Amino acid sequence: MADRSPDTLDQNSEPREPREPSEKKASPPKGAAEKQPEPGAADRAAAPGPAAAAGLSGAKSPAPGPSKVSPTSAVPDKAGGTVDRPRTAAGGAAEAPGTPKREDREAARKPSAATQSPRPSGNTGSPKPSGEAQTSKPSGEAQTSKPSGEAESSKPSGRPESSDSTQELITPTVTLRIIPPTAPTPAAKPTPAAKPTAPAKPAAPSPKTPSSPTPAPSPAPAPKSPDRPAGPDVATSEFVALKPADAPRVQSAEQDVRPPLDLLAQLTNTPAPPPSPARTLVRRLKIWTPLVVLLGLVFLSVQMFRPLPDPALDLGETPPTFTVGGDSLTIPWPEQGQAAVTVVGSGSVGTSGEQQPVPTASIAKIMTAYVILREHPLKKDEKGPLIEVDAQTVEDGKSEDESRIEGLEEGQTFSQQDMLKMLMIPSGNNIGRLLARWDTGSQDETAFVTKMNDAAKALGMKNTTYTDPSGLDKETVSTAVDQLKLAEAVMEFDAFRAIVALPNADIPGHGRIYNNNDRLIMAGLSVRGIKTGSNTPAGGTLSWAAYKTVDGEDRLILGTMMDQHAPAPDPNGANSLVLVQDNSKKVIEAVRTALTSAVAISEGQVVGHVDNGLGGRTPVVATADLTAVGVPGQKLKLSFSDGGTISRTAKAGTVVSELTVGTGAGARKIPVALKADLPEPSFGAKLTRL
Repeated sequence: MADRSPDTLDQNSEPREPREPSEKKASPPKGAAEKQPEPGAADRAAAPGPAAAAGLSGAKSPAPGPSKVSPTSAVPDKAGGTVDRPRTAAGGAAEAPGTPKREDREAARKPSAATQSPRPSGNTGSPKPSGEAQTSKPSGEAQTSKPSGEAESSKPSGRPESSDSTQELITPTVTLRIIPPTAPTPAAKPTPAAKPTAPAKPAAPSPKTPSSPTPAPSPAPAPKSPDRPAGPDVATSEFVALKPADAPRVQSAEQDVRPPLDLLAQLTNTPAPPPSPARTLVRRLKIWTPLVVLLGLVFLSVQMFRPLPDPALDLGETPPTFTVGGDSLTIPWPEQGQAAVTVVGSGSVGTSGEQQPVPTASIAKIMTAYVILREHPLKKDEKGPLIEVDAQTVEDGKSEDESRIEGLEEGQTFSQQDMLKMLMIPSGNNIGRLLARWDTGSQDETAFVTKMNDAAKALGMKNTTYTDPSGLDKETVSTAVDQLKLAEAVMEFDAFRAIVALPNADIPGHGRIYNNNDRLIMAGLSVRGIKTGSNTPAGGTLSWAAYKTVDGEDRLILGTMMDQHAPAPDPNGANSLVLVQDNSKKVIEAVRTALTSAVAISEGQVVGHVDNGLGGRTPVVATADLTAVGVPGQKLKLSFSDGGTISRTAKAGTVVSELTVGTGAGARKIPVALKADLPEPSFGAKLTRL
């Protein structure tokens, strides 16, 4: 068994392997004869007294088997040696000569420097004399048997050997002291720190222990000890548990459920602060402040680098319309039917009657000419391609109940310009059907009629339907307002304006033709077209174009009058045609007389603002006088033309758009410019924009 000092072995010390015992063995003193122990003597020698049994819960029982018993019992001395005392017949220890006094024994109980000294550097593998205290390794393995009379002290292992030794096993270090009594006293009661436990079961012999009994070595001569008073033979022992202050605390199997902050405080040895409103507020600020700062940075980046809106022009305080000054014009409208008048470039002058679809008669040929010129454009004096007369055109020319071009021969050719003259001036129905077949290359007019309706839809003629290219069919219907939209569009063709302004025309290969509207064309009212129409279902219809020079510029006046019926008898609407011309003449005279000009916007006048989209507004002024043309009381629309994208920054005087008064291609326009510099949007405006 390796020599371990009980005072220097603790939980942190590494267990050392026992060395082989020395070759030399202590020889017994002369005259000492070996004596075979009596049965049970070894148990009696190793077993402590009642007091020692109560305190020595971790003591190991000697292994069974024969062993030699020393005639003396070894008692640990306070100085680290052993004291041999002879056994009495009663099993107690006899007082040896020179026993120290009581005062010396009391002083010996206190720890001395010898007990606190480090492990000696000698050979730990040499055997110790019988009766010397040993210290075993702190493990749960069973200890090997020792000779009788040898006291053994072991550190508690990680596994308790019995349920009664739990309290002692959790103690890191146990020190065994055997104090000889000075007077006959009863067995000492166990201290509260140690419970009486049942003797541990005999440990199984170690595999290294030889099967044959080994005689115990003779004890070395005991040093002389001071004299002590005689006392009873019964020795008492006392266990004192020395527990370090920083020994680990045994925790209960059931742990209290505590908040995470309390557990963290326990791990860091920092107590959890008591809750308070201020501490809660501080904790929330620590959590939310970084998030708020991060979101603020993201918002700032987005606001600064997101695309800026394009600047836009706004009329602001400028009224959206301009009203021509003077007394409002009273137009002599017809008592029946419907009518509408407009000044090209200025807008509508007024309407009369209910605008509902009615038969158009021959004014449907205006749409036929519009589609032909759109598909086959002509310049003002251009003749255009030749068109051959087919048999169907010759046959249609023989009809007596419609307007037609008579005397045509099959195979005869005429230019596109001459064909349009025969269509619009004498109103030849058979020429209209021929042009439809020529345009589509088909033997019927259905495909061309589809083109007519598509064109009407494109022009916004919502109440117009075409069923034939001539207007003879009473199912071809329209309104006066819709016909004004068509008249304004077709008068943009120079070739068309030149044709409809003719009172008559000479057609090569056919002869002279006369305009059905010559009564108005020759009336001195500057009437230049457009087309007449008449039949029984439609009565008299007329679309007209008149001019007036205002401020040195010819202004075009357009009007349409429909559903004019003369009293019967009215063969094929002939009398109704005269009626519609007379009623239209009154309207033309009144409008031409009242047509005038007025300054709508003066030079330098603020007409609006450039809004940068972020709340910044820069004023815009007119660079010249804007003159409007109309009749007194007429309202003209004011608007900015679409001049493209405006720059975000510009100097004062930069032209940013045009201001328009009226509608249509003939509307008057002037440039507008910045009154002040257009600055870059400020940082605050970029940051606070939505």
